[in-house]
Amino acid sequence: MLQELFTPSVQHALDLVGIFVFAISGALLAVRKNFDVFGIAVLAEVTALGGGLLRDLIIGAVPPAAFTDLGYFLTPLVATGLVFFLHPQVERIQVGVNVFDAAGLGLFCVTGTTKAYEYGLGLTASAALGLATAVGGGVLRDILANEVPSLLRWDRDLYAVPAIVGATMIVLCIRFDVLNAATSGLAVVTAFVLRLLAMRFHWRAPRAWNRRSAAAEET
Repeated sequence: MLQELFTPSVQHALDLVGIFVFAISGALLAVRKNFDVFGIAVLAEVTALGGGLLRDLIIGAVPPAAFTDLGYFLTPLVATGLVFFLHPQVERIQVGVNVFDAAGLGLFCVTGTTKAYEYGLGLTASAALGLATAVGGGVLRDILANEVPSLLRWDRDLYAVPAIVGATMIVLCIRFDVLNAATSGLAVVTAFVLRLLAMRFHWRAPRAWNRRSAAAEET
């Protein structure tokens, strides 16, 4: 199905771009945490490949793509080298990195959902794995860095929700037999734009209704 939506070369190029940008975010967090070069590389690899690795293990696509394509493994190391030597400059273009990160989020939630469905999962499970593909690496990154995962924090702009929307659009397209390159692209763009809007206007998910005021201190 993925081959019907994108040519293998296009799919591979898009994957590498998404992997690179996710790796940059992991490496930057490692620098902020004062990790050494090995720690920076680990966080870059985990952030970039963690979601796809989790998906492939669950659906039985073994060995996972992260271990069969050398480009997938080496791209985070390139990002590691870039951040290791040029992290002040990379920090200064953080807005641009966030834009590409949003694009990666949109792409991976779509490709993850589609691949899970290809391997026989139902629509709901496919959408869940699409979400895991998009945000799983970031969750693992934050756990390794001893932080509450960003997508669980109320004080962070919406991240999981755009991925959920994109994955849901794909399973609805599958359900009504209208999945093609155009509708897949629309799902990617929708998730991408929602994430950009969330960053621009600081959209956040609601917290518990009638919560105690003391909860405002928990961050």
